[in-house]
Amino acid sequence: MVLLAGLAALVALISLGTGAAGLSPLKLLSILVGLEEMTLRDRVVLFDIRLPRLLMGFLVGAALAVSGALMQGLFRNPLADPGITGVGAGAGLGAVMSIVLGGMLPAGVAAVVGTHLTAFAAFLGGWGATLILYRVATRDGQTNVATMLLAGIALGALSGAVTGVMVYLADDRQLRDLTFWGMGSLAGATWNKILVGATLILPLLLAAPLLARGLNALAMGEAQALHVGLRVQRLKNRAIMGTAAGAGISVALAGGIGFVGIVVPHLLRLVAGPDNRVILPASAVLGGTLLVAADMIARTIAAPAEMPIGVIMALIGAPVFLWILLRQRGLAGF
Repeated sequence: MVLLAGLAALVALISLGTGAAGLSPLKLLSILVGLEEMTLRDRVVLFDIRLPRLLMGFLVGAALAVSGALMQGLFRNPLADPGITGVGAGAGLGAVMSIVLGGMLPAGVAAVVGTHLTAFAAFLGGWGATLILYRVATRDGQTNVATMLLAGIALGALSGAVTGVMVYLADDRQLRDLTFWGMGSLAGATWNKILVGATLILPLLLAAPLLARGLNALAMGEAQALHVGLRVQRLKNRAIMGTAAGAGISVALAGGIGFVGIVVPHLLRLVAGPDNRVILPASAVLGGTLLVAADMIARTIAAPAEMPIGVIMALIGAPVFLWILLRQRGLAGF
């Protein structure tokens, strides 16, 4: 955790001093230690553009990584991901419907929601998918994890089909909006969005470690966990709701960003072992750090233009994921 905190601080400093506006890391460091005065331009760049993106990146990355760690603990599978529950697909469907059909809303509703319509719809879509999934997988007060997995796959396919219909109905402007939103970005970070995101994400980050002992017991199997006194169904409910909240608000704030929830917890397990008391808080720190680093690359690799952060995460995460699969295949002796 000390090493991760140091890495996060270093990445944050470099990110705040990186961009097309000319506020370099050395200049930022000089301002912080009092060797140089901050100009009005530097203040605007730092506090209105870069710092909101930095905080948004840490919040979204931490939420995705912790959601992935909860799913891996719940499914007892290190390759589990929040996407397998259909939460991301449901949130994406909500956002797509808001972009394509938002113009049909009554003027009063549109005025109340304003520019936050897509984020609000994405959050509702994620929660709606979770409630449907929970209803299908729960019988007599007991949630079947295998049924949840299969229902999540079906729900994801259904959401993808409806999304395809919405894309077919969209006009050229809406298609551009859909394309850029689907690839993910932190460019829309504002202090209002950070306030809303922190209100939902920080409770998740604080509460997730409280589930660590239960997830450790669940790793032995549900029957053994019941024998040691664990309330398995309550643990499942909290893990599912936590994952839905984390993945839903992340998609709502930053669009479609993949691989954080599956790669970060798995890499930590390779280094620190399977203890969820370490994995859950460490996932929050490393997930936020990784997303901030990816955003920094997205802002600079094609400056002054900006690449979608989802593309950068796919370029980073896909090779790492393939390496994980090959490593597990080697360990299994295949």
